[in-house]
Amino acid sequence: MTTIHVPPGQGEHYPMIDGDHVAKAAVRDTNGAFEVFEVIAPAAPMAPPHVSPWTGVLFLLDGRVTALVGDTTYKVEPGGVLVAPAGTPVTFEVVGDFARFVAITSGDGAGRFFADFSGSVPSDQPVEKSMEAILSVTQRHGVQLASA
Repeated sequence: MTTIHVPPGQGEHYPMIDGDHVAKAAVRDTNGAFEVFEVIAPAAPMAPPHVSPWTGVLFLLDGRVTALVGDTTYKVEPGGVLVAPAGTPVTFEVVGDFARFVAITSGDGAGRFFADFSGSVPSDQPVEKSMEAILSVTQRHGVQLASA
């Protein structure tokens, strides 16, 4: 393991339908693996809940978010943290103009998923028009739509 430093504004950008996911670090060592992303999300309708094979931590920096994890709704404010366990349906909605948060995911699969999704699904089209591409990408990475 070597030291990782990513200055503000830098990192690999993955524009997606729920915001810009900026990869900040991928850590893999003898103690396990995790990835760190900065997410800048505009106000938009709540996407369908999805189930991923990694645990996700959301640490809200700016804005407000309503998150649905399983059957429970959480209102997350700046400074708040939400942990969504792997295998649990999850989605979020930005309350207001935008939200910015740090997302930390267990393992090393989320970055590959974000890269594939960003390259395969147009971020400027409604979910309904991109559903075939969305289902193709999610299947490749072990992510399922909770409604599918």
